Amino acid sequence: MALNFNKSTRTPVTIILIVVILGIIFYPKIKPMFKSESGLKAGSSAGAQGARGGGQPLLASGYVIVPTQMNELIYSTGSLNPDEEVELSFEASGKVVGIFFKEGTRVKKGELLAKINDRPLQAQLLKLQAQVKLSEEREFRQRQLLDRDAISRESYDQVSTELQSLQADILLLQARISETELRAPFDGIVGLRMVSEGAFATTQTKIVELVKISPLKIEFSIPERYAGEVTPGYPITFVIDGVEKSFTAEVYAVAPKVDIDTRTIVARAYYPNLKEELKPGRFASVRALLSKIDNTISVPSEAIIPEMEGEKVFIIKNGKAQEVKVKLGLRTESHVQIQKGLNFGDTLLTTAILQLRQGIPVQLDTLVTNKPTVNNVQ
Repeated sequence: MALNFNKSTRTPVTIILIVVILGIIFYPKIKPMFKSESGLKAGSSAGAQGARGGGQPLLASGYVIVPTQMNELIYSTGSLNPDEEVELSFEASGKVVGIFFKEGTRVKKGELLAKINDRPLQAQLLKLQAQVKLSEEREFRQRQLLDRDAISRESYDQVSTELQSLQADILLLQARISETELRAPFDGIVGLRMVSEGAFATTQTKIVELVKISPLKIEFSIPERYAGEVTPGYPITFVIDGVEKSFTAEVYAVAPKVDIDTRTIVARAYYPNLKEELKPGRFASVRALLSKIDNTISVPSEAIIPEMEGEKVFIIKNGKAQEVKVKLGLRTESHVQIQKGLNFGDTLLTTAILQLRQGIPVQLDTLVTNKPTVNNVQ
């Protein structure tokens, strides 16, 4: 049987043949795509079902909130200075004729430490004292004559003036003699002497150093923002390198202005040093307690989540994460005070912060309790 194709039916048949041939060629290549899409849809459906079913709980660390004491401290460096310190020198020049102290020993206020030659001055003093004696006798006779109107008032005044002039000369000479003596201006300990007997000393020659080490002055600096808080009477503590115990002192003076270069203000405190166990010149680590807050809530700073409206944290309740808005207070290097939002006994979540959402199941892998005291160090 012969098939006859006319011109009108030949074109559709050709198109169908071409489509079939192309399908045979490209089907193996597009078949994996259909399978992948089908698997993706199936996976999505299964994931949705898993989500609706709850899934595995999120592992996180917990932090039990208990009452905490938070201290705001200032740490500073300072130095120990003597209460009084002076380099002693003569007020006049001359040959040193006597040294009356032993190095490193205690001396009393007014005690004679050294002396320079004053023989010429002593001789002048004897001469003036003799002249004064004669002048006093003359003035006495002239006063008796004046009382009987035997001499004029002018004659008596001349004699009286001569006596007063001699007395003034004696006072001046005694003052010059005192300048040849080196005396202790206060109770203290003398250091090492710098001259020997027979040396010529001038007003610039240092003879010895005198220090008073009971009490001691602790000088330290504090940031300018605390200038109004550290005032006279404020207690501080300090430690010395190599000494195990700490010492307590009391601020007695604060500088009236802030140092422009360091933006700090200098303060000084007294330490009694009754046993003189500490020596001036040593380095001190000073600590000042600005404020102390008892029975407060402090949490690790990494648990705080900042937002546009404020800060929040997550706690665990009935096995699920619960979002809590909080109000922050004092900050330390590692902790933050919570003024509002949390209560004692709450369990704060401190890890997996980015994965936490309201109401998701949470399982604790570790549980810790915060420290009873947290210090804020400036």
